Amino acid sequence: MTTALRRISFIVIIAAIWEITSRFSGLPAFMFPSLTQIFETMFNGIINGQITAAIGVSISRILIGFLIAIILGTFMGYLIWKFKFVEDTLGFLVTALQSIPSIVWFPLAIIWFGLNDFAILFIVTIGATWTMTISATSGFKNVPRLYQRVARTFGSSGFHFIRTVIMPASVPQLLSGLRIAWAFSWRALMAGELLGAGGGLGKLLETGRSLGQMDLVISVMIVIAVIGTIMDNIVFVRLERSVQTKWGMN
Repeated sequence: MTTALRRISFIVIIAAIWEITSRFSGLPAFMFPSLTQIFETMFNGIINGQITAAIGVSISRILIGFLIAIILGTFMGYLIWKFKFVEDTLGFLVTALQSIPSIVWFPLAIIWFGLNDFAILFIVTIGATWTMTISATSGFKNVPRLYQRVARTFGSSGFHFIRTVIMPASVPQLLSGLRIAWAFSWRALMAGELLGAGGGLGKLLETGRSLGQMDLVISVMIVIAVIGTIMDNIVFVRLERSVQTKWGMN
């Protein structure tokens, strides 16, 4: 049995258990909706644009915030790797900040930016920056000394040395960092939208909760899980495997 078939079979079993339980539990539909009701709500939300519009808002936010986090994290990782003073100061601070859940920053984000897109983008960026910084630092530090000595022997230095030696040799570690950072930023986005304003899947979750529509809440949760799974298994896993094969690590 292939991995895909195992996963599909497992999901079918879980779905069957949910459907049977919802029909015979005696709980009202608004508390424990059946899968039929959930998927009907999801289908209607996609057709009328409610869910698709929320997906568009969330994706645009995470792409912007995640891109900023990649740039900041890679740059700070380079500084921490390059300079001992920065490692002893900024590196120590980044390690401490990573232990703080990104949603804890939300009260500050509201005070600094207001209850708007900037506050949510800040939360998304914070959610990924520290992880990306630590991964980039680790990647740069793990570049074999032999590669660096050979490159310098042939006269490579400055930006050329970074572009042709350090960055390519760090790619596998950087991709692992990207994968983890994406997961953190996706969770941070949902939490930020849940508490914030301006649409998005998180806001749609809050709307379903306030209206007592558990079918809407669960359908949005399924959409969130599907998007997260697609990004992790189709984008990042395949990208990692491709790089590992190219680098001779498989």
